[in-house]
Amino acid sequence: MSTTENRRFTVPNREEVAQSNQTIFDNLQKNLGFVPNLYAYFGKSDTALSDYLALQNRRSTLKAKEREVINLVTSQINGCRYCQSAHTVLGKMNGFTDDNILEIRRGQATFDMKLNALAKLTASVVENRGKATPEAIEAFFKAGYTEVNLIDVVMVIGDKIISNYIHNLTQLEIDFPLADQL
Repeated sequence: MSTTENRRFTVPNREEVAQSNQTIFDNLQKNLGFVPNLYAYFGKSDTALSDYLALQNRRSTLKAKEREVINLVTSQINGCRYCQSAHTVLGKMNGFTDDNILEIRRGQATFDMKLNALAKLTASVVENRGKATPEAIEAFFKAGYTEVNLIDVVMVIGDKIISNYIHNLTQLEIDFPLADQL
């Protein structure tokens, strides 16, 4: 195997992961009805799954809907079909319509001024590797966000980049309804 396209990445089952991860698998199964492939893949590492979930579930000044804006924009820019699909489901659970989600994935949310500033800042941060435009930063603060919110935005972007990169490297099977292509 000389190229990664010949490598086959596999999703471990419960019996193939450490006991600590088996407990997490059981909780995911109980709470979600299944263990998402991407989470299961993290389970190959004795510590990565619990570390990732701790990051993902950390307390934040951002509402769930705002975190979904960040997740959708970041996943779109990074070309992660898995996360686009998962966060389309989560976005709908948080009250976004199909049209809202497609607009957010394009880096804007014209249906809500504050979320629009958040989407544009997120796009600017991700596209420019942390060097957002002064205009995007200023619009974010004018929309009512704070410096603490800015820190939380970057934390959510970082969380999403981790999962985007893992999926982009592995191309694991997407076990959510497939998000529309833009």
